Amino acid sequence: MIEQHLQPAIPSVSFANAELQEFIDNRPDAREVRKALAVKLVYQGYKYEEIQTILDVSVGSITSWKQAYKEYGICGLRLNYKGRKSYLSDEQQQEVLSWLQTKEIWELGELEYKLAFEYDVIYESKRSYYDLFDAAGISWKKTTGLNPKADIEAVAGKKKQIEKLLDSNREEIEEGRLRVLLIDECHLLWGDVTGYVWGKTDQEIAIGIVNEREKQTYYGAVDYLDGKLLLKAYNAGNSDNTIDYLRYLLDQSPNQRLLLFWDGASYHRSHLVQNFLGEINQGLSPDQWKIHCVRFAPNCPSQNPIEDIWLQAKTWVRRFCALIPSFSHLKWMFEWFLRHTNFDFDTLQMYGAFSEIKY
Repeated sequence: MIEQHLQPAIPSVSFANAELQEFIDNRPDAREVRKALAVKLVYQGYKYEEIQTILDVSVGSITSWKQAYKEYGICGLRLNYKGRKSYLSDEQQQEVLSWLQTKEIWELGELEYKLAFEYDVIYESKRSYYDLFDAAGISWKKTTGLNPKADIEAVAGKKKQIEKLLDSNREEIEEGRLRVLLIDECHLLWGDVTGYVWGKTDQEIAIGIVNEREKQTYYGAVDYLDGKLLLKAYNAGNSDNTIDYLRYLLDQSPNQRLLLFWDGASYHRSHLVQNFLGEINQGLSPDQWKIHCVRFAPNCPSQNPIEDIWLQAKTWVRRFCALIPSFSHLKWMFEWFLRHTNFDFDTLQMYGAFSEIKY
């Protein structure tokens, strides 16, 4: 008899509607209003799926809010009500994890809002939110640039063209008669040295930089066969320096023809460069040209594996950011890494695997 007396009375539909409407009228917090409105719609005969669409809440939340109202009355719909759990149930956690799969990029505030507004859960520690991200396979990462002008079909078509071209010259490439080089320019800024170090939590770590925009331009060409980088410093990227660098590549490749891949930079396409190529290839058939240049598809740097090399070098020098006193020291370390590293990573073989034939 005592236990029966302590059981909460199930409110009638009319009483529930009146009580919930009064609560809605008098509560300024939108989260409380949303919960009360969801429960009221249940009592008015709406299907859970309809309420889900109207209020943009999950079916699980509607169920838990209705149960809280049945158990604790109107108090169960108030924020931080002590009769309710302050953490996600297993079912709710699965709902949140599924929700986190609905898009690729998230802000922490979105997750905080979701839990507070829909589940009445506010964690004291950010770690709890990070754990949810981790359980959903989501991690904190740096974004990379993607040119929206890139034509995916053109890039795919160019990749097939390059693969076919290389494969048709496989014998000459592997015997060392045709040297394949992937060319690009890199602009090293003094500001590129800033990175992450271990330091005291309450202290800012400052690195001495006189001019963050001070710049050094490099021309680089990675050998597709052995992963070596041919590096030369210049004051800028322009037609004259491009021609000088092409002469340098010829000097570094005696008794070899060059097959070069690069982007469509204006100074790669200039009349000066085209005239230079015409002069050195004059009188030769295309299959005997000293230098044969092929352009990548436009607006897609990822076609050129040398981009990963520039990134590796900048990442490496950032490890020593606290030990680099001047821009000249930064340049020396950047060049040292590039000249003393043989690169071997997956993208370097993105157009097919080749092996040097040694006699």
